[in-house]
Amino acid sequence: MRFLTGARAIFVLIIIFAIFESPVLGQGTDDAYKVERQKAIDLYNQDKYFEALPLFEDLVKQNPADSQTLVGLASCLVNHSATVQDPDAAAKERLRARDLLLKAKELGNNSNLLQNLLQLLQASDSGKIKYSDNPEADKVFRLAEAAFARRDLTEAIKDYSKALELDPGNYSASLFIGDSYFAEKDFAKAGEWYERTAQIDPNKETAYRYYADMLTKNGEMDKARTKAIQAVIAEPYNPITWRGLQQWATSNKLQLNQVFIKVPNSVTQKDDKNITISVDPSQKNASGAAWMIYSITQAAWRGEEFRKNFPNEKQYRHSLPEETQALTMAAESLTGKDKKKSLKPPDDPNLALLVRIYQAGMIEPYVLLNAADAGIAQDYDSYRGKNRAKLEEYMSTFVVPPAVGKH
Repeated sequence: MRFLTGARAIFVLIIIFAIFESPVLGQGTDDAYKVERQKAIDLYNQDKYFEALPLFEDLVKQNPADSQTLVGLASCLVNHSATVQDPDAAAKERLRARDLLLKAKELGNNSNLLQNLLQLLQASDSGKIKYSDNPEADKVFRLAEAAFARRDLTEAIKDYSKALELDPGNYSASLFIGDSYFAEKDFAKAGEWYERTAQIDPNKETAYRYYADMLTKNGEMDKARTKAIQAVIAEPYNPITWRGLQQWATSNKLQLNQVFIKVPNSVTQKDDKNITISVDPSQKNASGAAWMIYSITQAAWRGEEFRKNFPNEKQYRHSLPEETQALTMAAESLTGKDKKKSLKPPDDPNLALLVRIYQAGMIEPYVLLNAADAGIAQDYDSYRGKNRAKLEEYMSTFVVPPAVGKH
């Protein structure tokens, strides 16, 4: 997966994530330091990163334990790296930015901005960025990034468009045209380009997330909710998409629903003939029977059932069909096969949640989006290819509350 760094990363991340809402300084901090720090913050918040950069450099020298100024310096370095035409020198700046962020994290800074920017920078061990396999397009792309970093948006749009012409279907070039229009506050054109970019690769999260951020900033919360959900569906195992969704919820003063069915039993295996089911003795009557059925189903998959369903895989793995069947069998032991049957909710809250999900016909989306492990995740792409709308419906029904004012 190729992430985006440079001026672009800073622009997108500060749409929602403010580094400095108010200075937090210890008692006895030098007044001159406070004044310089506030000036750096003000310049940063005005998008004047080049002017803020030397101030953050000086502040970090004075107080290397101020985690917020470390993040500020790292952000400015990433932005500045886009203007450096020597790839090695630019990579060196990004690697330094990464180290500053790691130090800030050690000091206790765990902001969304730090987490997202660090994830972007850690995507490349060398710090180098390749924008296109077409050398001419890559060259023009770098000019566009430098123009964007200088906030010469007209030039940036021209160069990104040229890069896209030289390398048709380049996801990043299309995306960055949208960002440039957003920076110009031409939100209609920005939205059009984000939509075009999502069509280039609907299974990449970035265009959905950027669009959601723009819509959130503009107060279009219901539409932003849809786009933030679509970002998760595109890449559910990328934590940046969930942080984006949580940021939408925070902007609406909401909390995402924590949907997880805790299973009390466990199944372990030494070989085909030695499969052990460990049972929670506190589970009795119908609840205990339901969880036993779940475990017996899992045990069957450890043997012949997996080989029958995955004949081309030599080694057992936990899979979507196994978990779906096990949860379905447990639910049906309580409801029968009539999903609309009315019954008293089980005393076990985990079984009560399972019945709700089962009756909504959403067990597979639940397993993939809220209960996946490495084995189950392997089944995601093929399921999403046929069931994208159902995955979105699950998120909208069970995980993401309605936007403020929406019922």
